[in-house]
Amino acid sequence: MVVCTCPCALRHSYLSKARADFAVEGKKMSPGNKDLLSILKSELEFLESGGYRTPQRAAWRPQFIFQDSPTCLNFRNFGKRLPCSKCALMQFVPNGQKQERFPCRHIPLDESGQTLDSLYRTGTEEETYAIVTQWLKATIQQLEREGASAEDPAASPESLAIAAGSKD
Repeated sequence: MVVCTCPCALRHSYLSKARADFAVEGKKMSPGNKDLLSILKSELEFLESGGYRTPQRAAWRPQFIFQDSPTCLNFRNFGKRLPCSKCALMQFVPNGQKQERFPCRHIPLDESGQTLDSLYRTGTEEETYAIVTQWLKATIQQLEREGASAEDPAASPESLAIAAGSKD
Protein backbone atom coordinates (compact mmCIF):
# COMPACT_ATOMS: atom_id res chain seq x y z
CA MET A 1 0.00 0.00 0.00
CA VAL A 2 1.25 3.44 -0.92
CA VAL A 3 1.13 5.98 1.89
CA CYS A 4 0.04 9.46 0.98
CA THR A 5 2.79 12.07 0.98
CA CYS A 6 0.24 14.85 0.91
CA PRO A 7 1.20 17.71 3.23
CA CYS A 8 -2.35 18.21 4.47
CA ALA A 9 -3.61 16.67 7.68
CA LEU A 10 -6.08 14.37 5.90
CA ARG A 11 -3.55 11.70 4.88
CA HIS A 12 -5.41 10.32 1.90
CA SER A 13 -4.14 6.75 2.21
CA TYR A 14 -7.04 5.16 0.33
CA LEU A 15 -6.79 7.79 -2.41
CA SER A 16 -3.06 7.24 -2.75
CA LYS A 17 -3.58 3.51 -3.17
CA ALA A 18 -6.25 4.04 -5.80
CA ARG A 19 -4.08 6.64 -7.54
CA ALA A 20 -1.09 4.30 -7.49
CA ASP A 21 -3.21 1.49 -8.95
CA PHE A 22 -4.35 3.76 -11.79
CA ALA A 23 -0.84 5.01 -12.51
CA VAL A 24 0.60 1.62 -13.44
CA GLU A 25 2.28 2.08 -16.80
CA GLY A 26 0.58 0.35 -19.68
CA LYS A 27 -2.65 -0.20 -17.75
CA LYS A 28 -5.65 1.32 -19.46
CA MET A 29 -7.54 3.19 -16.80
CA SER A 30 -11.02 1.93 -16.21
CA PRO A 31 -11.56 2.23 -12.46
CA GLY A 32 -14.63 0.63 -11.00
CA ASN A 33 -17.33 2.75 -9.45
CA LYS A 34 -15.99 1.91 -5.99
CA ASP A 35 -12.55 3.37 -6.82
CA LEU A 36 -14.09 6.36 -8.57
CA LEU A 37 -16.40 6.89 -5.61
CA SER A 38 -13.48 6.94 -3.17
CA ILE A 39 -11.60 9.40 -5.39
CA LEU A 40 -14.59 11.75 -5.60
CA LYS A 41 -15.24 11.51 -1.85
CA SER A 42 -11.60 12.31 -1.16
CA GLU A 43 -11.74 15.29 -3.54
CA LEU A 44 -14.87 16.57 -1.77
CA GLU A 45 -13.17 16.16 1.60
CA PHE A 46 -10.09 18.00 0.33
CA LEU A 47 -12.21 20.84 -1.05
CA GLU A 48 -14.40 21.19 2.05
CA SER A 49 -11.41 21.06 4.41
CA GLY A 50 -9.82 24.03 2.68
CA GLY A 51 -7.13 22.14 0.78
CA TYR A 52 -7.12 24.71 -2.01
CA ARG A 53 -7.17 27.66 0.37
CA THR A 54 -4.01 26.69 2.21
CA PRO A 55 -1.65 25.46 -0.49
CA GLN A 56 1.50 23.69 0.61
CA ARG A 57 3.00 23.88 -2.85
CA ALA A 58 2.91 26.73 -5.33
CA ALA A 59 1.50 29.22 -2.83
CA TRP A 60 2.62 31.96 -5.22
CA ARG A 61 -0.14 31.15 -7.73
CA PRO A 62 -3.87 30.37 -7.66
CA GLN A 63 -4.74 26.78 -6.94
CA PHE A 64 -6.51 24.79 -9.64
CA ILE A 65 -9.29 22.44 -8.64
CA PHE A 66 -8.50 18.80 -9.41
CA GLN A 67 -4.97 19.65 -10.64
CA ASP A 68 -3.66 20.85 -7.27
CA SER A 69 -5.19 18.11 -5.14
CA PRO A 70 -4.24 14.53 -4.32
CA THR A 71 -6.85 13.52 -6.93
CA CYS A 72 -4.43 14.46 -9.70
CA LEU A 73 -2.09 11.75 -10.94
CA ASN A 74 0.61 14.42 -11.16
CA PHE A 75 0.14 15.83 -7.65
CA ARG A 76 3.60 16.16 -6.11
CA ASN A 77 5.02 14.43 -9.18
CA PHE A 78 8.26 16.20 -9.99
CA GLY A 79 9.35 13.74 -12.66
CA LYS A 80 7.78 12.91 -15.99
CA ARG A 81 4.09 13.86 -16.04
CA LEU A 82 1.61 11.02 -16.28
CA PRO A 83 -0.89 11.46 -19.11
CA CYS A 84 -4.29 12.83 -18.18
CA SER A 85 -5.82 9.99 -20.21
CA LYS A 86 -5.06 7.74 -17.22
CA CYS A 87 -7.09 9.90 -14.80
CA ALA A 88 -10.37 8.63 -13.36
CA LEU A 89 -12.00 12.00 -14.07
CA MET A 90 -11.56 11.57 -17.84
CA GLN A 91 -14.87 9.72 -18.04
CA PHE A 92 -16.59 13.02 -17.18
CA VAL A 93 -14.77 15.00 -19.88
CA PRO A 94 -16.72 15.41 -23.16
CA ASN A 95 -15.09 13.68 -26.13
CA GLY A 96 -14.30 16.94 -27.90
CA GLN A 97 -12.32 18.18 -24.88
CA LYS A 98 -10.23 15.10 -24.03
CA GLN A 99 -7.20 16.38 -25.96
CA GLU A 100 -7.04 19.70 -24.08
CA ARG A 101 -3.92 20.35 -22.01
CA PHE A 102 -5.97 20.11 -18.79
CA PRO A 103 -9.08 18.06 -19.66
CA CYS A 104 -10.45 18.16 -16.10
CA ARG A 105 -11.11 21.88 -16.58
CA HIS A 106 -13.72 20.96 -19.20
CA ILE A 107 -15.99 18.70 -17.13
CA PRO A 108 -19.57 20.06 -17.30
CA LEU A 109 -20.45 20.86 -13.69
CA ASP A 110 -24.08 21.95 -13.95
CA GLU A 111 -27.10 22.05 -16.27
CA SER A 112 -25.91 25.27 -17.90
CA GLY A 113 -22.61 23.64 -18.94
CA GLN A 114 -20.34 25.59 -16.57
CA THR A 115 -16.83 24.12 -16.46
CA LEU A 116 -13.79 24.99 -14.42
CA ASP A 117 -12.40 26.60 -17.56
CA SER A 118 -15.37 28.97 -17.81
CA LEU A 119 -15.53 29.56 -14.06
CA TYR A 120 -11.85 30.50 -13.89
CA ARG A 121 -12.58 33.22 -16.45
CA THR A 122 -15.95 34.50 -15.21
CA GLY A 123 -16.73 33.23 -11.71
CA THR A 124 -15.52 34.09 -8.27
CA GLU A 125 -13.57 31.67 -6.13
CA GLU A 126 -16.61 31.15 -3.90
CA GLU A 127 -18.91 30.47 -6.89
CA THR A 128 -16.40 27.99 -8.27
CA TYR A 129 -16.08 26.12 -4.97
CA ALA A 130 -19.85 26.02 -4.55
CA ILE A 131 -20.49 24.67 -8.06
CA VAL A 132 -17.74 22.05 -7.80
CA THR A 133 -18.94 20.99 -4.34
CA GLN A 134 -22.49 20.57 -5.66
CA TRP A 135 -21.23 18.59 -8.68
CA LEU A 136 -19.13 16.31 -6.46
CA LYS A 137 -22.03 15.65 -4.08
CA ALA A 138 -24.47 14.94 -6.93
CA THR A 139 -22.00 12.65 -8.71
CA ILE A 140 -21.20 10.78 -5.49
CA GLN A 141 -24.93 10.28 -4.81
CA GLN A 142 -25.47 9.01 -8.36
CA LEU A 143 -22.58 6.53 -8.07
CA GLU A 144 -23.86 5.34 -4.70
CA ARG A 145 -27.33 4.79 -6.16
CA GLU A 146 -25.84 2.90 -9.11
CA GLY A 147 -23.76 0.80 -6.71
CA ALA A 148 -26.81 -0.01 -4.60
CA SER A 149 -28.85 -1.04 -7.63
CA ALA A 150 -25.96 -3.15 -8.98
CA GLU A 151 -25.74 -5.00 -5.66
CA ASP A 152 -29.51 -5.38 -5.28
CA PRO A 153 -31.42 -5.97 -8.51
CA ALA A 154 -34.64 -5.20 -6.61
CA ALA A 155 -33.29 -1.69 -6.05
CA SER A 156 -32.95 -0.91 -9.76
CA PRO A 157 -34.51 2.36 -10.94
CA GLU A 158 -37.19 0.41 -12.81
CA SER A 159 -38.16 -1.71 -9.81
CA LEU A 160 -38.12 1.32 -7.50
CA ALA A 161 -40.45 3.16 -9.89
CA ILE A 162 -42.81 0.16 -9.99
CA ALA A 163 -42.73 -0.08 -6.18
CA ALA A 164 -43.38 3.65 -5.84
CA GLY A 165 -46.32 3.40 -8.20
CA SER A 166 -47.87 0.50 -6.26
CA LYS A 167 -48.04 2.52 -3.03
CA ASP A 168 -51.10 4.42 -4.29
